[in-house]
Amino acid sequence: MAEHPAYPVGLRLSGRRVVVLGGGQVAQRRLPALIAAGADIVLVSPEATPSVEAMADAGEITWRQRRYQDGDLADAWYALIATGDHEANTAASAEAERRRVWCVRADDADRATAWTPATGTSAGVTVAVLTTDARGRDPRHTAAIRDAVVEGLRDGTLVAPHHRTRTPGVALVGGGPGDPDLITVRGRRLLAEADVVIADRLGPRDLLAELPPHVEVIDAAKIPYGRYMAQEAINNALIEHAKQGKSVVRLKGGDPFVFGRGMEEVQALAEAGIPCTVVPGISSSISVPGAAGIPVTHRGVAHEFTVVSGHVAPDDERSLVDWPSLARLTGTLVVLMGVDKIGKIAETLIAHGRSPKTPVALVQEGTTAAQRRVDATLATVAETVRAEDVKPPAVVVIGEVVTVGPRPAP
Repeated sequence: MAEHPAYPVGLRLSGRRVVVLGGGQVAQRRLPALIAAGADIVLVSPEATPSVEAMADAGEITWRQRRYQDGDLADAWYALIATGDHEANTAASAEAERRRVWCVRADDADRATAWTPATGTSAGVTVAVLTTDARGRDPRHTAAIRDAVVEGLRDGTLVAPHHRTRTPGVALVGGGPGDPDLITVRGRRLLAEADVVIADRLGPRDLLAELPPHVEVIDAAKIPYGRYMAQEAINNALIEHAKQGKSVVRLKGGDPFVFGRGMEEVQALAEAGIPCTVVPGISSSISVPGAAGIPVTHRGVAHEFTVVSGHVAPDDERSLVDWPSLARLTGTLVVLMGVDKIGKIAETLIAHGRSPKTPVALVQEGTTAAQRRVDATLATVAETVRAEDVKPPAVVVIGEVVTVGPRPAP
């Protein structure tokens, strides 16, 4: 058999019995895919890793807590043999041969009747890579090929045209804090498939340069507003392009639902009967402090963190923030869109009990090449912002966590 390559095939295991022998690391890696395939999984093993045990506790698999016995593979369609007992593996492999059950052996691939390919998924496509030469099997090589293909599909560098008509609609994509590598895999794939991209100023701009020439890129800040409010004009642009049968991506900075007016756009699209997919993004409220070496929580320092918008001052009648209550909290306070109001914010927090010595960090252009961090206290932050000429976009972190990590270089 070693002279012939393996025949690739996709097994449809939904509702069909699959037996896994051994509850160690191999089973832990293979079980999630079998569960996702809908298989009726029986695990036979006296012990299991905590993760495998959790799958049994959740009812995703049936665990027979004992060693392998002859007859365990009866009525099975597929078997994975991965125990540490070579004799048991050999006996189980022989039973699989007698019962004509396709069998994978983790300890001896040459004696198996099936091999597990290196697999990955992207956009509903499963990529499976097998070595054709049985005598020169190289799992690392096949895994590297798998990774290269899947990564290309995910980031759009490997684009295969769709021959079926795509359903027009809008994808509301959170682009993350600014670094183009921090957009989600799904968000990047949808960008690569888009006909139209309507982008915010704070979205990951570098990604726009990677789009194919036929993609229409629209700066949301430059949409003609006319008699409409800015958000209404953006909503109308999304609806108009989607109704033309185009695949539209609304690219926003951070996460669409964290001070991003994402739900307003979802509601407008729903009223117009336009399907909308929401792709969450990494919020700058957590990622930007992290990129600057600041944890928003830390054991023994902060057990909670609160994220607030600072786009209106505490004494503004439009403010919905309970600043006196925030001043009494002992955890971390993260302020977005608050650089130009930070003086008023600091005064209010101090007036309601927060110590003037509370550390403050301002992280400007977080996660980008232009990132910089400026430290102060509540008492000095207003003057520091003026003296250091801190400009938006910047995330303000208030609390003792600012001093936890290594001090920033001068």
